[in-house]
Amino acid sequence: MSVFVFPGQGSQFKGMGHDLYQSNEEVKKLFEEADDLLKFSLSKIMFEGDEEALKQTKVTQPAIFLHSIAELMVYESKNNKPLAVAGHSLGEFSSLVANKTISFRDGLILVSLRAKAMQKACDNSSGTMAAILGLEDKLIRETCQEFDGNVIAANFNCPGQVVISGEINAVKNICEVFNSLGARRSLILPVGGAFHSSLMNEAKNQLTEAINNTSFNTPICPVYQNVDAAKTDDVQTIKKNLINQLTAPVLWTQTINNMINDGLTEFVEIGPGKVLQGLIRKINREVSTQGALG
Repeated sequence: MSVFVFPGQGSQFKGMGHDLYQSNEEVKKLFEEADDLLKFSLSKIMFEGDEEALKQTKVTQPAIFLHSIAELMVYESKNNKPLAVAGHSLGEFSSLVANKTISFRDGLILVSLRAKAMQKACDNSSGTMAAILGLEDKLIRETCQEFDGNVIAANFNCPGQVVISGEINAVKNICEVFNSLGARRSLILPVGGAFHSSLMNEAKNQLTEAINNTSFNTPICPVYQNVDAAKTDDVQTIKKNLINQLTAPVLWTQTINNMINDGLTEFVEIGPGKVLQGLIRKINREVSTQGALG
């Protein structure tokens, strides 16, 4: 048995999910259920839409979630079960379907609401994100804390790769500071807003009500969540962390290290792309990583 890990926003691609849809009747039903729930043809955009259409947050997040759960369905049909689960940002919702905390239907509704709320928060604020490469996590965190501007260390992806998030001018100015501190690169990312920062407070308020009105079940295995990188199977803790995730950093490096310290060394990435496999290998080259469908 392995850890199931699920990717977040940025792993979408044109034509995503089409092969799964064509080759598996259960997956086809899943896509049709998603289209009915969302009241628009998400599958058509996934299969035929261009990159710009797929980049819209209200499309991207449900598309990645749906693709991930479709892969999960195929992988589980071969009698594979998780020992633990985790997801990167958006991927945390997929992970909670994998360990049976929430249903596919409720997960898709929450992801769609989350995406729309985040899009609205982006439209109402002036934020962005930047990848800082080649500096220590601690230095980046402390520099953000001391900086005179609204900016936070938002994604601890792997050693030497941290994403910062905040108001546009603050992000641009602190990138110059990081360059002067010896960063290999400070790269402004092509995103619509400042995810995992206080600029998402408006979205967090909307998501809080929806999560509190959603049925959560006792999970079949623990989840390691983004907010604290800690293992839990407590439903109230899971809910609280899922709400706080929108405005708190994604502690991915810490999550993987905590799993390894707990004796978990086999990771299966379920969903589009191979981003998490690459990050996990950079965190620890001794562990085993693979994609669910090869």
